[in-house]
Amino acid sequence: MKASDTPPGLPKRESECLAGWRRRLAVESRTQEEIKKEPEKPIDPEKTCPLLLLVFTTNNGHHHRMDEFSRGNMPSSKLQIYTWMDATLKELTSLVKEVYPEARKKSTHFNFAIVFTDLKRPGYRVKEIGSTMSGRKGTDNSMTLQSQKFQIGDYLDIAITPPNWAPPLSGCRRPY
Repeated sequence: MKASDTPPGLPKRESECLAGWRRRLAVESRTQEEIKKEPEKPIDPEKTCPLLLLVFTTNNGHHHRMDEFSRGNMPSSKLQIYTWMDATLKELTSLVKEVYPEARKKSTHFNFAIVFTDLKRPGYRVKEIGSTMSGRKGTDNSMTLQSQKFQIGDYLDIAITPPNWAPPLSGCRRPY
């Protein structure tokens, strides 16, 4: 749509905004398609330096509140893990279980989320990325940090649900 092709009743400026919006939408959808088609590149640990992953855990089945990350504060349950971007949720689950023996019980549920800085507003945002369960194979076990667009500097928040508790329902999440 050209600016000269302004639909009747629309000022020229609004028509230009509409055209810009359509261009951005086309670029965003093309970018998403390209991302889906791109295979993950294997990471050679001999040539690639590991990253320091800060992991925060809870054992009540809920993720930390975002205000717990504000103003330089962080939740107290911090783990530091050196890993690579191709680390799977299953591998990360194993590392957490080494530190927390109570999480080793069969059917313990691990719900993973990426915590990242919100560029539009001050503070942090959360993006749930998947879950694993001790002693069971799951569809998210082979999911990697890289496949979920994890960026160096982001945090990982893991909500651990003991086997005798029901995991939180996905439709009943707290607002962040």
